[in-house]
Amino acid sequence: MLFLMPARTPFQAIADTTRRTILDLLRDKGAMRVTDIVAHFPHITQPAISKQLRVLRECNLVQEEQRGRERWYHLNPDPLRIIYEGWLRHYQPLWSERLNTLKDLVENDDEEGEA
Repeated sequence: MLFLMPARTPFQAIADTTRRTILDLLRDKGAMRVTDIVAHFPHITQPAISKQLRVLRECNLVQEEQRGRERWYHLNPDPLRIIYEGWLRHYQPLWSERLNTLKDLVENDDEEGEA
């Protein structure tokens, strides 16, 4: 009997701090060689980073490109956009409401300090 593991989802991929940091690196720096990504994690081995990149690749959050002997990784933000548009966007009014409340509190505190 063959047991197949269910495919990972982008939610599962971004649940890990190291994978989120890798996505942030690729967002900020653009395409990176695997060796350059590894250099940002001195406390993690290259095979462990390669495993994290494999998870991100399986979830289509990164794309791998072979250039000669080097592997380059590119961010693919589309799955994150789908998560945002399909689910997280519905929470934005709550964030806006809380920011407006904070703004009101700060402005009222400033006015009371001037009086």
